[in-house]
Amino acid sequence: MSTYDRIAGLPVRVEGYSLHSHQRPTSSGFLRTSVEIHLHGGGHTGVGEDAWYDDDDIARFLEAGPVLDLTGGATLDEASGILGAADLVPGGQNPLGRLFRRWGFEAALLDLALRQAGASLADALDRTPRAVEYVLSLRLGEPSSVAPLAARLERYPGLTFKLDPTNDWDPELVREIERVAPGRVHSLDFKALYSGTLVDTRPDPGLYRLCLEAWPEAWIEDPHLTDPAIAELLAPHLDRVTWDAPIHALEDITGLAHTPRMVNIKPCRFGSLRALMAVYDHCEAAGIGMYGGGFFEIAAGRGQIQYLASLFHPDAPNDVAPRGFHWPDPGPGIPPSPLAPAAHPTGFRWDDADPPPASTPEPDSTHAS
Repeated sequence: MSTYDRIAGLPVRVEGYSLHSHQRPTSSGFLRTSVEIHLHGGGHTGVGEDAWYDDDDIARFLEAGPVLDLTGGATLDEASGILGAADLVPGGQNPLGRLFRRWGFEAALLDLALRQAGASLADALDRTPRAVEYVLSLRLGEPSSVAPLAARLERYPGLTFKLDPTNDWDPELVREIERVAPGRVHSLDFKALYSGTLVDTRPDPGLYRLCLEAWPEAWIEDPHLTDPAIAELLAPHLDRVTWDAPIHALEDITGLAHTPRMVNIKPCRFGSLRALMAVYDHCEAAGIGMYGGGFFEIAAGRGQIQYLASLFHPDAPNDVAPRGFHWPDPGPGIPPSPLAPAAHPTGFRWDDADPPPASTPEPDSTHAS
């Protein structure tokens, strides 16, 4: 039986839904807005988070309110089919928005179906939640410096990291990173496949050479393999190359020119539970490692990706650090890696620790539609 088949037939009753927006400043220097989706039915509420990041699309979503009719499905799979046929991002220009929003609804749908059944996701999948290893994904500011790294290690000396090399990195900075965080850089995300965003990087063979020499065992995520000089540099290191941004379906993994040893699985990129779980099944069968990732979820979605990591890839360098690290100045009290299992007795819910920041930023803004 496939993983999805274990939940597809869950009865579910959807009577309506509400939308709740949240905002908070982030460690990457921008104000994050996301929308928590609450599906209501049978005296229960299922929650999910739309982690899409286009502020105009989010504003239109909130202004429209709960306009979708999701009452027609009797099972989780039937309700998922209604979502698949719906126009979830009217006027949206980026096809990723539809996947992100669908994931928010599907996560809420799964939570609702399980809560109505009185079961947990672990029960339904016959898997045991395990402690979740995590790395902290971090950018080093503009211009780059070791200050963000050093500040976090001062308070949390056990941290390990996924860093984003940028085009201003030089040998002196790399030496400083190794001095401040020796042996603690587990992943390097080159973000080669982003275009027109604040995190774009241009191909620079010198940057790759610098990083390969400094961190000979770190994972190399989303490199500029279309650049001939960089492809030549990475040829001996292909077993360390892992992918994130181009993966939205199973075909994006099976179609890779080189079968990866590890991939980054971000649930919101897949849209549907069926698509996500097909990837879980394939990677487990093919011996491809997985680690989880997210998009600065600031509501229920962060705990949900930690829950999935606990069931499918708990021992990997998961980019699912607790929300407390999203603050520009994280305060004390954030649990170290590995995260102890924190699944609720029913539903698709996991408690993600979110202590207050060291200094008080603008408060969250929450409202319902």
